Amino acid sequence: MRGTILLPQNRFETTRRETFDDGWETVAEELPVLQTQFIPDHAKSILFKNDSPDIPTAYSLNAYRGCEHGCAYCRARPYHEYLGFNAGIDFETKIMVKHDAPELLRKEFSNPHWMPQCIMMSGNTDCYQPAERTHQLTRRLLEVFLEFRNPVSILTKNALILRDLDLLKELSELNLVRTMLSITSIDPELRRKLEPRTSTADRKFKAMSELAKAGVPVGVMVGPIIPGLNDNEVPQILKRASENGAKWVAHTILRLPYAVAPIFTDWIEKNYPEKAGRVMTRIRMIRGGKLNDPNWGTRMSGTGGYADYMHNVIKVLSLKYGMTGHREPVSVHHFRRNGNWGLF
Repeated sequence: MRGTILLPQNRFETTRRETFDDGWETVAEELPVLQTQFIPDHAKSILFKNDSPDIPTAYSLNAYRGCEHGCAYCRARPYHEYLGFNAGIDFETKIMVKHDAPELLRKEFSNPHWMPQCIMMSGNTDCYQPAERTHQLTRRLLEVFLEFRNPVSILTKNALILRDLDLLKELSELNLVRTMLSITSIDPELRRKLEPRTSTADRKFKAMSELAKAGVPVGVMVGPIIPGLNDNEVPQILKRASENGAKWVAHTILRLPYAVAPIFTDWIEKNYPEKAGRVMTRIRMIRGGKLNDPNWGTRMSGTGGYADYMHNVIKVLSLKYGMTGHREPVSVHHFRRNGNWGLF
């Protein structure tokens, strides 16, 4: 199952393809099953410098471009257009793989100018997406983080994170890691339609529990919160997260930049036609009448009465369940270069 079958126009292309009725009344054939393609990405660097004031980490790392998880709302979809692909089905089936990612990261850390700081994995696409089972780039990257003792934070929708529990435990012993499991819905049908190739909520809660038992700091990302679709699930998600060891909460409210808007609109109209009008109206209510607000400070949270209400709900429930540990910093004091300590 895929998140979308759309082939939206790439906003950077000057030509447009459209279907038309040729008068032959040809009976439409079933769409072929699309196999995922893994394409080598010969990137020359691996760290992305972020200057957005509403994102806590200055650097992010993505070993893959594109994602098989197929989330209909994924804000990373438009980035595939820079590669000459579309943000729809291409994003889910044409996965760029940075095979040299571990070596590139080692090169960055070996540079005398590198100042140790936390790097976020999955800043754009999920580091534990299905491709990771085969390519194991995330595991190799964690080995580099451990080798240099540089801190890392991880956000994922996939229980595959437990495969690397041994490395995460070692990083945790030096206060070098933070992890988050992203849970959008605990409704099996909604999750299957909205983010078809992610782990189930039950498996993510179990992964959360196993991480916590192993001493690996873990939190929950609630999001995106989609007004009128999954917002009623927020209290139960937070309750179950607290029961499974989550120590802090992060959340976002849906925004639909660029090509994501037509993809999500198509998805909601096909899967939940009875809710589509209400959902799209409420999104506009928190985005100043639009489907996206690109402004720093409000792009993740939205504005207005509904947005304020959701922020307050999460704040109150986070306090109720004792999930307020997100301010605890990771350590940069263990960093070492070429096997030597404190060379920065």
